[in-house]
Amino acid sequence: MKINWHNQCYHGIVLLAVLSRFLPHPPNFTPIGALGLYTGAYAGRLSTWLVPLAALVISDLIIGLYEPVAMLLVYLGFLASMVLGRLLLNRNRGMMTVLGASFVSAVLFFLFSNLGVWLSGTLYPLSISGLSACFIAALPFFGNTLAGHVIYGAVMFGLFEYLTKMLSNSRLAQTA
Repeated sequence: MKINWHNQCYHGIVLLAVLSRFLPHPPNFTPIGALGLYTGAYAGRLSTWLVPLAALVISDLIIGLYEPVAMLLVYLGFLASMVLGRLLLNRNRGMMTVLGASFVSAVLFFLFSNLGVWLSGTLYPLSISGLSACFIAALPFFGNTLAGHVIYGAVMFGLFEYLTKMLSNSRLAQTA
């Protein structure tokens, strides 16, 4: 039986990223945005996007659900990261491109998730002043969001490239 190492590496890294959500971490320092970029960059078919999306849902069921409007916008932020990964990283996965995509992804996630908090109407009034207050209150968390996207992104993309190169070299050595 022929093993598809590309798929094995992809799914293994998705599993590690999702499991890392259960580790203690600073607020908003999670692998989710980076996982979205990674999925968009490496998932061959769009149906493969269901794997990390399902894993995110399952881990949220374990960690705990929250306000549905806010949760929907968080998921839309995750999907935006997937689309960004597909558009920017599908063919070019250089360090600077991954870093730039990580920054844009963090900004998009910040906008989506905090818009969701505001739209839920539970913490801030549904007014321009409430929206401003929501985004201002969220600013201290943006550093952790950005760090999570950049650090987890570097780990996921680096690990995948390393593993596929290592496995490719070992296969070449076996056939020589």
